[in-house]
Amino acid sequence: IWRSVIAGQGPTSIAGRGTSVELRPGSRGAPPAVGLRNLGELLAWLAAILLTLSPFTAWYTISGDLRGTLSVTGWNTGALGKLVFLAGLAALVLLSLRAAGVELPPQVPSGIVIAGLGFLATVFMLIRLIDIPERFEPSVGRAIGVWISLLAALLLIVAGLLKSADEI
Repeated sequence: IWRSVIAGQGPTSIAGRGTSVELRPGSRGAPPAVGLRNLGELLAWLAAILLTLSPFTAWYTISGDLRGTLSVTGWNTGALGKLVFLAGLAALVLLSLRAAGVELPPQVPSGIVIAGLGFLATVFMLIRLIDIPERFEPSVGRAIGVWISLLAALLLIVAGLLKSADEI
């Protein structure tokens, strides 16, 4: 029996005294397979962290000033920058509660909530991409932070959909 298990010829059953044990080669100590749930969870954590930190990066650059080139962070662009931060923070809180063992009711899948937060953040970021605040005009360019924020918001949607595919 043990030789067939060691040789990797598939699972083997051992029966004796009313019990039955199925042995699978490589099952002990093997790392868990990365499935959609694990990938969705990993992407959700990554996107939530990026989205929470992104309002503190440069969203706009102002050139042509006597002081040189200036950067404006997302936090200083008004209410939308703060709402993006809150959406990322809400996703982090939800993921932290889930990691601590607190689950949402079955009627509210956490993947859908995470995707909804990502959708809200995406709408906020699209507004910030299209509508540059007037106080930063006329010579304003978009900096890398606004693109990172948009990418994180879109990634949060994807992560939520991957998580909900496993939950539903």
